[in-house]
Amino acid sequence: MLEIEFSAEDVARTRFAVSPLWEVIAGVRILSGAGSQDLHRRWAERTRTRIAAAKLDLTPLTSLLPPADQQIPSFLSPPPTTPGPSLDVELAALRATPPELLRTTSQAAQPAVAALLADRERGLGKLADVITAYWELAMAPFWPRMAGLYEADIQYRARRFAEGGTGCLFEDLGEQVTWDSGRLQIRHKFFHGVRRLDGHGLLLVPSVFVWPRVFSKTDAKYQATLRYPPRGVGQLWTAPPSPASAALAGVLGAARARLLAELSTPASTTELAPRVGLSAGGVSQHLSALRAAGLVSAHRAGRSVLYARTRAAEVLVAGAGA
Repeated sequence: MLEIEFSAEDVARTRFAVSPLWEVIAGVRILSGAGSQDLHRRWAERTRTRIAAAKLDLTPLTSLLPPADQQIPSFLSPPPTTPGPSLDVELAALRATPPELLRTTSQAAQPAVAALLADRERGLGKLADVITAYWELAMAPFWPRMAGLYEADIQYRARRFAEGGTGCLFEDLGEQVTWDSGRLQIRHKFFHGVRRLDGHGLLLVPSVFVWPRVFSKTDAKYQATLRYPPRGVGQLWTAPPSPASAALAGVLGAARARLLAELSTPASTTELAPRVGLSAGGVSQHLSALRAAGLVSAHRAGRSVLYARTRAAEVLVAGAGA
């Protein structure tokens, strides 16, 4: 049992953040066979196909990830220092990792870490490039939906805290977590004993790929962090397409409203054309207009281009549906 002890100052400094880099690491673990395979099966099958089509070699990253029962090297997933850093910001920090932080408690990752230490600048640069390529294939098309899930969960927990204090904030984070008399108790495989926060507070990071567990980081070099599954994660990959709203069609036109509805999951023009009853060229023209308006983003996946709703479009579709 790991117990995290809170002072009044720690409660005041507890905060939330989202980490794209962590989701990359956690997602690659899923593809490697760790974690909950059933929940993420649909995403994993599509992602493996896209990675194979793009001939992306993930070895620079996977060689650093130990088996499921061992700890992930800390330098791969430092806690974010701002609430919502971009992947580029987190990768800049990764590229600048000093030699003393290039370490790991996992014997399986030691050879890969040694290779990084032998040529740190080149090795970390290559690692960051692989992560960027993986992000475009596996994460970017889905990120608006994931980000919406995180934002909704953080708002929910902020409301819980306002209504009932610290106990309400923590009581439904997961079965591993309980709050008792100023201590957060976590049933943990690796860590035991008491961890004091020393006035720095706890960082809470919602994460799709940790479900159904929580992951803690208690390395003294970083702010103590708890990664937990957000509410609604079970429907992230399986939610059916939203019906096209008549109100949205009145503003955008029927075809573009239907396309936004169909893009509840990323798709190519070839996939969309038969679903909306248009030619691939017609779909492409509408998508170009939606992209120019900031409602659709495009991401290359091998030889295909996948289109996805942006966060603005997610808000627009949800509001029109309501």
